Amino acid sequence: MKKSVLTRYRVMAYVTGVLLVLLTLGVIAKYLLKIDGADSFTTVVGIAHGWLYVVYLVFAFDLGSKAKWPVAKQLWVLLAGTIPTAAFFVERKISHELEGRFADTAPTPVKA
Repeated sequence: MKKSVLTRYRVMAYVTGVLLVLLTLGVIAKYLLKIDGADSFTTVVGIAHGWLYVVYLVFAFDLGSKAKWPVAKQLWVLLAGTIPTAAFFVERKISHELEGRFADTAPTPVKA
């Protein structure tokens, strides 16, 4: 497995997580605080999060299939993009778990 597979998953996890936190704050501002302009903000961020979540799903599924995860773990990672702040914690855990695989498979330099 290439490290780029993990890197693109990590990027999308952060992007999805940030957009979901912004969307949550926008919904709170719109419905609880009744702030003007929150409606258009929520619409724009909601659309962006929806489309980028689909990209996150593709990258997370690709990572899971290459890492040969069981179905339960795969679903856990896929659903992390729907719970505010969960994507950050899941990404950190997955990155620490998979970093060991890259360290083990790295070629050792030859001394002259």
